[in-house]
Amino acid sequence: MSEPSRAAAPAPTSARGAAAGAAGSGAGGVAASGAGGAAGSGAGRAAGGGAAEALPQPSRTDQAVIRNFCIIAHIDHGKSTLADRMLQLTGVVAGRQMRAQYLDRMDIERERGITIKSQAVRLPWRGADGRNYVLNLIDTPGHVDFSYEVSRSLAACEGAVLLVDAAQGIEAQTLANLYLALDADLHLIPVLNKIDLPAAQPEKYAEELAKIIGCQPSDVLRVSAKTGEGVADLLNAVVDQVPAPRGDLGAPARALIFDSVYDTYRGVVTYVRMMDGLLSRRERTLMLSTRAVHETLEVGVISPEPVPSDGLAAGEVGYLITGVKDVRQARVGDTVTSAARPASEPLAGYAHPRPMVFSGLYPVDGDQYPDLRDALDRLRLNDASLVYEPETSTALGFGFRCGFLGLLHMEIIRERLEREFDLSLISTAPNVVYRVVMDTGAEVVVTNPSEFPGGPAGIATKTGVIAAGKIGQVFEPVVRATVLAPSDYIGAIMELCQSRRGTLIGMEYLSADRVEIRYTMPLAEIIFDFFDQLKSRTRGYASLDYEPAGEQEADLVKVDILLQGQPVDAFSQIVHADKSREYGLAMTSRLKELIPRQQFEVPIQAAIGAKIIARENIRALRKDVLAKCYGGDITRKRKLLEKQKEGKKRMKTIGRVEVPQEAFVAALTADQSADRKL
Repeated sequence: MSEPSRAAAPAPTSARGAAAGAAGSGAGGVAASGAGGAAGSGAGRAAGGGAAEALPQPSRTDQAVIRNFCIIAHIDHGKSTLADRMLQLTGVVAGRQMRAQYLDRMDIERERGITIKSQAVRLPWRGADGRNYVLNLIDTPGHVDFSYEVSRSLAACEGAVLLVDAAQGIEAQTLANLYLALDADLHLIPVLNKIDLPAAQPEKYAEELAKIIGCQPSDVLRVSAKTGEGVADLLNAVVDQVPAPRGDLGAPARALIFDSVYDTYRGVVTYVRMMDGLLSRRERTLMLSTRAVHETLEVGVISPEPVPSDGLAAGEVGYLITGVKDVRQARVGDTVTSAARPASEPLAGYAHPRPMVFSGLYPVDGDQYPDLRDALDRLRLNDASLVYEPETSTALGFGFRCGFLGLLHMEIIRERLEREFDLSLISTAPNVVYRVVMDTGAEVVVTNPSEFPGGPAGIATKTGVIAAGKIGQVFEPVVRATVLAPSDYIGAIMELCQSRRGTLIGMEYLSADRVEIRYTMPLAEIIFDFFDQLKSRTRGYASLDYEPAGEQEADLVKVDILLQGQPVDAFSQIVHADKSREYGLAMTSRLKELIPRQQFEVPIQAAIGAKIIARENIRALRKDVLAKCYGGDITRKRKLLEKQKEGKKRMKTIGRVEVPQEAFVAALTADQSADRKL
């Protein structure tokens, strides 16, 4: 039996140690949760491998035996399953504790079968040369909306495993992640997964992958994350090919914060990659961007449960707990150093992501507004790409205008707020950022339809500029969309893209039957039902990736929804002039069904400025005033009807239409029902 194979079968000591570690983990803590398990599994591997060499310990690990790498791939290509096999093979998780998607900790991740948060874990491994190595693995998300998570993980690594499904081949996000890894100057290990599937074509896709990366097809490793075939060879390839970190142990400590979470009992838990020097327990730490000094309560590594240690040295990945309760004190991308011997230069950090989609989030119960603010503060600690600012709506009250990286990101954030913080929320229809140039030369940046200039008086923007006069130009963001699909569906894809105001950039055949089509499209056309339409027209075979590509001038208008002549800002939307009537008809007919009938007739109108483009009427509730008439002259009946009509007319002039919260929720939910990407 080979060394890696023996490492895959830890001795009973491993299971007992892991069980002890699991029993020791408390509900509130990161502290002692995995110590027993790590020690036991380490002893088990030493016994199983038959070697007397001790396992490297945190803060005392030679950088030459450290390998920092991550797994990147398109969504559903088997990243989390491969991480599961690595956990089992290295013995850090006992067989009885193992479960599918072990590193996916959130319920929403397990329910949807997707990875939302990157997870770091320290794995011990005996290489083919008999030495003990430390592999720091980061499992990353695959969806385009979470590419910021991927880019942050890449900054903490020296190598990346590029995983491709052997039955589906290269897809759009595979290429996007490949370019991210190349930009970060990482060593790439190409791997084909799911070779055990009957539909797998490893030879075909190995050639495709080799052509894109620039290697030989024989260099592409073949694994099956489900059965474990080839995973040991992959770990040996990581040891052989990924370069060791080259930090300066003698320099002042510098650690890059690549993630943070909030623990109710212990405060902010910060995940760091040590670049230089050494950080030890009970050492005062300094955050270089905020200049805040904290006492370090605990330092440790994740294996895969938190294991406290004496410190972290250059090249290692671990966590810090300082007891900080203010979530703004531990920003992702900040540099942590020692307060006693601080570093002079901070690390490069991360380029802050630019939100692509904006939506308003409002609590159904107005009293929950402070709770929503605290929840967003804590969630931003865990998701640095979330941006938000307070706003008010006439119809919905106090809330926040939130910026997201995409529609799935928006959906996940809302669901996490409702689940983790027990909030009931209404979200407005998503929209993108527009730039409006008035004929006077003034510019207005519009993130909310209510900010869109209209009327001779103009509006006051957040910057205090009065945008009076006529609208000169409106600019909307455009993206460069990449679609990968079988060549049979080229016609259907082109028809869909052109119907969404797309402009063809180019087309390239990756193989005889797979094609890459590139379009420039308005972002506003993608964030609604484009993805669903693409999947339905290609029977699920197409994949989509997009990136910002500047802005373009467009003929855009704001459609207001009026109830009894008064605009309801929550239903306003900025749309292309060609589709304005379609939106107006759809919204008025939907509201007619949702708003309860009143004692008087209520007109629902869609308007562009002063021009009405669609109208529906909610008929008044009427008492049967003719019930007491039996026979008699028609003039008596007419007199009663005229009297009722006058009363309704008078009531209409003084009556107000109260739109119930249920109608808002139903209308805005129905408006987004086609936006689901998964």
